Amino acid sequence: MTEESPQPAPDDITRRDFFAKVCYGLGGFAVALFGVPIAGFVLSPLLQKPLRDWVDIGGVEAFEIGDTKKVVFEDASPLPWAGVTARTAAWLRRTGPDSFIAFSVNCTHLGCPVKWLPDADLFMCPCHGGVYYKDGTVAAGPPPHPLTTYPVRVSDGRVEIQTSPIPITTV
Repeated sequence: MTEESPQPAPDDITRRDFFAKVCYGLGGFAVALFGVPIAGFVLSPLLQKPLRDWVDIGGVEAFEIGDTKKVVFEDASPLPWAGVTARTAAWLRRTGPDSFIAFSVNCTHLGCPVKWLPDADLFMCPCHGGVYYKDGTVAAGPPPHPLTTYPVRVSDGRVEIQTSPIPITTV
């Protein structure tokens, strides 16, 4: 006489089926847990339009022709929790009665803040020795490109800069 193992009823779930379903469920959860953020990271540049906004810097009379001043404003892409880090700046030079040029304060090499040296008419990056002429072109050092410029306009006697997210170029 041979003993046969009891066959499960069609509605009963076997131990093997139970663990297979648990593994499939955990695997699906892990894919969702890691896959959704990765998909969001990859697709986010396609879904967002570039943020640009005109920011009032001050009256035209506050800037003398030929002078370069640092102006501070809020970054175009601040996050709600950014706080003080949402503030950025530009170097603004008045070149004529109603004409201005604005340079980013970020070096095009690695994004360090550049300083304006009025006695030398140069911008200097203290991190790696990058030097720019007063028109923003590279004079010396490792920067691969001229300083990034912001569009500037005069509207009703007020100077406005069109902001954008921090302009750092890659090498």
